[in-house]
Amino acid sequence: MKNHNPSPRRSEPPLRLNPSRMERRLHLIRSKILGTTCLLPQTTRMTNLMMMNSPWALIWIATTTSKLTMMMRRSMKRMMLRTMMVFSHKSTTISWQDLIQKQRRNNLSTKTKMMKTKEAMRMTLPSLLVLMSVNLANWKLVRLMLEDEEDQADISQINHRIKEVVNILGNFKELRDPAKSRQDYLDRLLKDIATYYGYSDFLAEKLFNLFAPAEAIEFFEANEVPRPVTIRTNTLRTRRRDLAQALINRGVNLEPIGKWTKVGLQVFESQVPIGATPEYLAGHYMLQAASSFLPVMALAPQEHERVLDMASAPGGKTTHIAALLKNTGMVFANDFNKDRLKSLSANIHRLGVKNAVVCNYDGREFPKVIGGFDRVLLDAPCSGTGVISKDPGVKVNKTEKDFIDIPHLQKQLVLCAIDSVDANSKTGGYIVYSTCSVTVDENEAVVNYALRKRPNVKLVSTGIEFGREGFTRYRGKTFHPSLDLTRRYYPHMHNMDGFYVAKFKKFSNKIPKQTGDNVDEDEDQDANESGPATFMEDEDSTILKDSMRKLQKNRKHKK
Repeated sequence: MKNHNPSPRRSEPPLRLNPSRMERRLHLIRSKILGTTCLLPQTTRMTNLMMMNSPWALIWIATTTSKLTMMMRRSMKRMMLRTMMVFSHKSTTISWQDLIQKQRRNNLSTKTKMMKTKEAMRMTLPSLLVLMSVNLANWKLVRLMLEDEEDQADISQINHRIKEVVNILGNFKELRDPAKSRQDYLDRLLKDIATYYGYSDFLAEKLFNLFAPAEAIEFFEANEVPRPVTIRTNTLRTRRRDLAQALINRGVNLEPIGKWTKVGLQVFESQVPIGATPEYLAGHYMLQAASSFLPVMALAPQEHERVLDMASAPGGKTTHIAALLKNTGMVFANDFNKDRLKSLSANIHRLGVKNAVVCNYDGREFPKVIGGFDRVLLDAPCSGTGVISKDPGVKVNKTEKDFIDIPHLQKQLVLCAIDSVDANSKTGGYIVYSTCSVTVDENEAVVNYALRKRPNVKLVSTGIEFGREGFTRYRGKTFHPSLDLTRRYYPHMHNMDGFYVAKFKKFSNKIPKQTGDNVDEDEDQDANESGPATFMEDEDSTILKDSMRKLQKNRKHKK
């Protein structure tokens, strides 16, 4: 009879006690993922195999938790430890032929060992399936974490280089490299900004050119930080003092935005959802960005006036106008997007506005639809370069074509807004043009175009005490001197969304005819400033007819 006593245990080959740096990282990451702590350095190689979905590592793990006998557990562990010493930790598969050869070297019974292995596989198959799926997900997570660490190192280097280049450009004569020109430094800086902050090369350069290098970095940094949460008190229902006290009693930490507004509150912390309090549902306040207060403050509507808000959804500015009118007069709340009228109407009802008329027209149809307004507010559709902190998608989805098409539309809208105002109004005759963009193409260029095309208007002060003056010169372009009355707002300077506000005063309903010299000069300036976006009156009428025809077709199709 054969002796079934187990043969003396052979000495195991020594394992590596000094795992590589990558192995240590994998080991620590695995511990964090699985919520376990592996203190023995001998487990490092097994950890690597497990994270790479090695089937042998899975068998080893499965056998530690399965209901196998102690002998099979010891036998399989011994086999696995020996096998791992032969194959690299980068190997993810082990063939049966290699296993047989290894077992023969150790004078083991191949047939018996294979039977035990197959039995273990059969008994632990459910566990293996689970482990394989779990470890596959873990390995993907490990790879992402390792890539993030490498990216983090690269980003740190880029950030350091940005600071160095900005410092050099600030004192170029003394710190420059004689072999490099200023343009070389600027090109390097623009590439690093686009990479570090995630902008397209085109938009990074466009925004960078608005500022000095050091201030440009402040602007890009400010766009990475969300703006403060602000609310506007609805004076039709309550006073700011009473509202503040009611919200403080509910655990809201707030304070007035600043001296420039009597209705704004800044929310620092809230124990309740600020958009679902009883006060909010009762219409005591409106969640609204601080920058959105500015156009209505510049418009300054008076009681019993007729006011047009050409692009009113979701209703923050419309309800602000109604509050200043004290529910007298009339507010025409228009928006081209029919789907947005739902939120507009809901806010009008919630805030207790009773003097509003909601309509759905293309803004370019005014004043043909109705005109003779005392004041008109045009918060024009724009690229959104002032609200990047709210919509980071702007960084990459805006192209050069957008900055041709959008200003083209804005020029059409501002001319229609001017024509919709009655210059003979006793208290009004004002138009406010605003955008949530900081680019010159959508702001000063549009206002300058309106001044040339409508000589019966002029720019006046916005009445807002703070803000940076608009450009009168920009990269070789010269605008009307009165554009210094317009106001720019930046996130890094005023801690609010980027914004632009201009206020016109219409002094005649007749459009003076321009002389031949002036017309030629204006046409040349249009071509230089706006390129393909510039259009003349004949083209304007053609575009309006086309848009009217398309709008009628869409309405018939919807019906």
